[in-house]
Amino acid sequence: MEFKEIQKKVINNAINYGKKYNVKIDEDFALFKLYEEVGELAQSVLIHRKKCRPEKYLPEEKSKEELAKELADVLGMIIVNAYLLDIDLEDAINRKWINKEKG
Repeated sequence: MEFKEIQKKVINNAINYGKKYNVKIDEDFALFKLYEEVGELAQSVLIHRKKCRPEKYLPEEKSKEELAKELADVLGMIIVNAYLLDIDLEDAINRKWINKEKG
């Protein structure tokens, strides 16, 4: 799947979430939701590395699955933030990471 198609599906999912739960998907929501997801990612990393209370330990495969879900949530919210801020994320990644801007 092409990146633009992924973006479109993620954004549609966010819009549908907003409609379903009567939540305004605006810049504030998206930024705070991104913070929430980064926190959940951090928690998932701690669990995966067994740097948490023993009762939270998960088998290796399950903890890696949870880690992947949290990474996907962070990426999804980054895509939603870019959309709401009118940023062409694919272009920004190309300029910043692929074709390294100078300066």
